[in-house]
Amino acid sequence: MTPDKFRAQIAALTAQLAGRPIDAELDAWLNREHGATSTTYAALKASCEAGVAEGWLCNREGGGIKYGRIFKPAEDLQGFSVDVVDMTDIAGPHHVHPNGEIDLHMPLGGEATFDGRPAGWVVMPPGSAHRPTVSEGRALVLYLLPQGAIEFTK
Repeated sequence: MTPDKFRAQIAALTAQLAGRPIDAELDAWLNREHGATSTTYAALKASCEAGVAEGWLCNREGGGIKYGRIFKPAEDLQGFSVDVVDMTDIAGPHHVHPNGEIDLHMPLGGEATFDGRPAGWVVMPPGSAHRPTVSEGRALVLYLLPQGAIEFTK
């Protein structure tokens, strides 16, 4: 796996997201069409695991969380930025999603949850906020942020 191949995977997915509202309907659609039992999920999880192992994903660390923005917002990604975090039984920093947030939660061994949800997609609408929390184990979480917008709170 390479960052270029990973970008192509993400671009194929974000092409399907273009123009869709970031809401509960998108959450349901993603989990139905690209959920935890799908080939899309398996391919993205394998790519993220390879990227972490090869050192080009989650190559920073702070507060017990490994993280990294792999792609800034770009036209080929439909304006989304792409971040991946590696978390084990921890709550991350509180933040607001001015334009929404689309997350792919990928447990690594076991049944880790992300904000209380099992493996799969979690969509947070514009203006929502949370402390991203992984419980019951370790997980990778891929974040798609429209225009890369995120506001960390104190």
